[in-house]
Amino acid sequence: MIDREQVQKVARLARLELTPTEEEQFTTQLGSILDYFEQLGELNVKGVEPTTRAIDVSNVTRADELVVDPNREAILQAAPDGEGDFFKVPQILS
Repeated sequence: MIDREQVQKVARLARLELTPTEEEQFTTQLGSILDYFEQLGELNVKGVEPTTRAIDVSNVTRADELVVDPNREAILQAAPDGEGDFFKVPQILS
């Protein structure tokens, strides 16, 4: 179980100023979290592969292929500012 002194130490390391009420609240909350991790530590995970996510996630990508848009002129004319075959944008670096 975590005590108030440990919460004060963590708050000091994190440069947090806690009121006595917050210290009491965090002592209870952090204690509950640590109790839950103790319960997880009791599980038999022998043979379970380590993962970074609970479900399998992968990015869907496509090949990056150059395609000439048939409406190129219309797109350039719709731009707020252009110069020849290019879009003109405000300078962001000086």
